Amino acid sequence: MAVNVYSTNVTTENLSRHDMLAWVNDCLQAQFGKIEELCTGAAYCQFMDMLFPGSVPMKRVKFRTNLEHEYIQNFKILQASFKKMAVDKIIPVDKLIKGRFQDNFEFLQWFKKFFDANYDGREYEPLIARSGVKLGNGIGGGGVGVGGGGSSGRGSSNDLLEKRHIQMPNRTHALPPAAVQRTTGRPDRGGGGQNNVKSGGKGKCRNETFAFKLLTLQQQQQQKKEGQQLKVKREAR
Repeated sequence: MAVNVYSTNVTTENLSRHDMLAWVNDCLQAQFGKIEELCTGAAYCQFMDMLFPGSVPMKRVKFRTNLEHEYIQNFKILQASFKKMAVDKIIPVDKLIKGRFQDNFEFLQWFKKFFDANYDGREYEPLIARSGVKLGNGIGGGGVGVGGGGSSGRGSSNDLLEKRHIQMPNRTHALPPAAVQRTTGRPDRGGGGQNNVKSGGKGKCRNETFAFKLLTLQQQQQQKKEGQQLKVKREAR
C-alpha cells in the first residue's frame, strides 16, 4: 500500500516551476515544455506504474492526445490506481483538465512529495513502458530515466522514424527540343545575366527554323531540276 502525504505550507518543498518540470522530464524521459501540459493525466499514470508496478494498465493510457474526454479517461485510470493502492488524495479532475497553470502546479507539488515518500529506488525504463511513445509537446530532451538505467530520453519511436528521400524524375527528356529550349531559357527575375540565355535561346530557335525551311526549299528545287533533266532525256530518245 502507498504512503499517504499531505501538502501544507510546512511540508511542501519550494521548487520552482522549472525545477518541477525538469524533474518530470528527467524521470519519464519526456519533453514537456510547460506545467499546463500535465493536464492530460498521462504523466501521473506512468508515475504510478513506476512506483507500484501493475497498478496501472499502461496500454489504456492515452499518451498522445489533445482531447478533453481522453484526459478524463486518463484520470479515471489514475483514480482507479489510487483506490487500488489506498491513496487518500482526491484528484480535482474538473480543474486539471482545463489546463490552467495554478491548478496543475499545485497537484504536481503534491505528487512530487507523494513520489518521494513512496519511491524505493528501483530502476525503471519509461520509454519501454509506454512502447516508445513521445510524451510532451516541448522541444527539451528528457533524462536517462529513474535509477540510472535506460536509454537517452532525447528521442522516441516517433522521433526515430527514417526519413526517406524521394528523387523526382527528370521530365525534360519527354519534351521536344523547342520546348526544352523555352524551359531552360526562362530568365530568373533576380539576375540580369539570364536575359542573355533567354534571347540566345529564342535566336537559336529562329535560326534552326529558318535553316530547316531553306533546306526544304533547296530539296524541292533539286527535285524539280532532276525531273526536268529526266524529261529532256526521255524526249531525246
